[in-house]
Amino acid sequence: MNIDAIRDYCLAKPGVEESLPFGPDVLVFKVSGKMFLLLPLNNEPVQFNVKCTPELAIELREQFDCIQPGYHMNKKHWNTIIVTGKLTTSQLKEWIDLSYSLISESKKIKTKN
Repeated sequence: MNIDAIRDYCLAKPGVEESLPFGPDVLVFKVSGKMFLLLPLNNEPVQFNVKCTPELAIELREQFDCIQPGYHMNKKHWNTIIVTGKLTTSQLKEWIDLSYSLISESKKIKTKN
């Protein structure tokens, strides 16, 4: 996936907004006002940060050398995924979907209480 494909995939999800709160070089995608994906625009190869469950975050880092602890993020809950061609588009979308779900579900739980 390239930057445009990641952006299009994120924006196709319900309730997603994009912004540039950290300057012109990092796109941020939010749902319900909470970030679920950061996409630096000037990195080569393309990389992005997504939220993950702590257990799966560790498992993915051990399984794939192109997945690292989230750069400038809480390393327990965020991974940086480097798009080197070793991962399939399906895998990348799966982890974007998980991040989106974790954020959108946490917002639903908090609003019910």
